[in-house]
Amino acid sequence: MKPNHDFTSKLKQAGIRVTPQRMAIYSLLMDYKNHPTAFMIYEQIRENFPSISLMTVYNTLNMLADRGLINVLGHAGDDSVHYDADIEPHVNLACISCHNIVDINSKYVNQMTNEINSTSGYQLFGARVLFYGNCPACQNQSRSH
Repeated sequence: MKPNHDFTSKLKQAGIRVTPQRMAIYSLLMDYKNHPTAFMIYEQIRENFPSISLMTVYNTLNMLADRGLINVLGHAGDDSVHYDADIEPHVNLACISCHNIVDINSKYVNQMTNEINSTSGYQLFGARVLFYGNCPACQNQSRSH
């Protein structure tokens, strides 16, 4: 696990105790590019922390989400909640067939975030836009059947 001093500072500022398990969960989430579920994280994390429970992973993810340090994306047609460590405004595209979720940067999301920030009076912590559909690979697969 590579150290992330910025994340350590964020945990401390949020009044959260820094533990090796929390650091490992966050680091793993940062390294995933396909927006994992808690169970996917648990399966990988227990290689280094064999005594960790799935409930600890869920509790950590919920605590990180409650503090605005990660995003909860919901399900991608698979009835499993997916998580995203990228809290910058961007678009997520979820395939309801293979359940893959990808990030797409869009200037419009940033423009919308700026507009909402300047007109709403809210203190924004992040934004996410999630579109559902079928990815090109699944479209091609369904055409070939």
